[in-house]
Amino acid sequence: MRLNSKWNRRGFLSGLGAIASSFALPRRTFAGNGPDKKASGLTGFGASGNPYEELGVTTVINAEGTMTTLGGSLIRPEVEVIMAQASRHFVSIPGLEEAAGKRIAQMLKLPEGYGALVTSGAAAAIQSGLAGILTGDNESLIKQLPDLTGMKSEVIIQKSHRNPFDHQLRGTGAKLIEIETRDQLRAAVNDRTAMMHFTNFANDVGQIKVDEWVKLAKEYKIPCFNDAAADTPPISHLWDYSNMGYDLVSFSGGKAIRGPQCAGLLIGRQDLIHYALLNNSPYEDTLGRGQKVGKEEIIGMIKALELHLKEDYDALDKEWQDRLELVSREITRIPGVSTKFFTPAIANHVPHMQIVWDSRISLTPQQVSQLLRNSKPSIVMSPGEEKPGLAMNSFMLQPGEDQIVAEQLSRIFRQHSA
Repeated sequence: MRLNSKWNRRGFLSGLGAIASSFALPRRTFAGNGPDKKASGLTGFGASGNPYEELGVTTVINAEGTMTTLGGSLIRPEVEVIMAQASRHFVSIPGLEEAAGKRIAQMLKLPEGYGALVTSGAAAAIQSGLAGILTGDNESLIKQLPDLTGMKSEVIIQKSHRNPFDHQLRGTGAKLIEIETRDQLRAAVNDRTAMMHFTNFANDVGQIKVDEWVKLAKEYKIPCFNDAAADTPPISHLWDYSNMGYDLVSFSGGKAIRGPQCAGLLIGRQDLIHYALLNNSPYEDTLGRGQKVGKEEIIGMIKALELHLKEDYDALDKEWQDRLELVSREITRIPGVSTKFFTPAIANHVPHMQIVWDSRISLTPQQVSQLLRNSKPSIVMSPGEEKPGLAMNSFMLQPGEDQIVAEQLSRIFRQHSA
């Protein structure tokens, strides 16, 4: 896998007056809304404007990306406002889900016969999507999961596409059938095959690529799923895989889309979307009953998508690159330190920077990472998995944090230089 594969996924880590005032300020950053401000009119817990500090929990500067273990991304002020509006009313959740799915399908210009479901994250979308394929609208089968007696029971997946998130597939009771070649796939197809699953960020490591996988699924008339959780930007990925013919596609809502952290999207054929909902909260005695997504998150997800579709990503890419270059200029003044820029081909498709150093600095990447985490303010930046040194991205940094990162890294490198 590539250098930042563990970041490419969901992670293996105020008051209304304050919200309203944020609209008076120009939006200068993708990630945040600036420093915490004292909450207007709020007393007791949260009155300081930083409830985390009140609990004794350290907030961090996020130079690692949209990690679930760090809270994903920061939702937009407009999303906070509309979620507060949604919180003041009662509504039929199934009816809301259907209406929201219709609006999202229109916004994304999905193919005819496709819809959407707001889920409690992309992981929930995976499980609910497969559950719907297994059960259809059969109430007895829905209640029976994960007992697959009388149902299809196998999911074909490339060995290189296995990862911790296929636990959601296994949670339905399904057996994962690993294959590596086209011939092995053909041999694996049988009357027990329920679905073919594709992990989008692993596209470059499997023998069968994203476009061929769906063609093979169509050839054998098997539903196919593409888990594309962190794979926007580019924004076109929100509809690209449906246009390819994938029956179901999942996305995280709380990453680059900047919707609620506990929201996700399942996009796909309307019949399968309907079956997924029947296997999900608020319906009782279902596998997905614990995967509750609230009315506020459903509404917030629509607004987040609306705003996401209007983003100027050329301008944002330049802003993110400029932040990295500021850090690079500062730290490469130190003898032995060098940097290299790259953009992952898939997932977290934003500017990244690799930071390396030679023996003149007597620290390992793990040690530098820990020193950053222990610094004040705390900074999260992890070692690369397949490349030396550290790797960072800047699209979750708030204004001015690039300078703080540069100063802290420079301090650490200078203190440990030969």
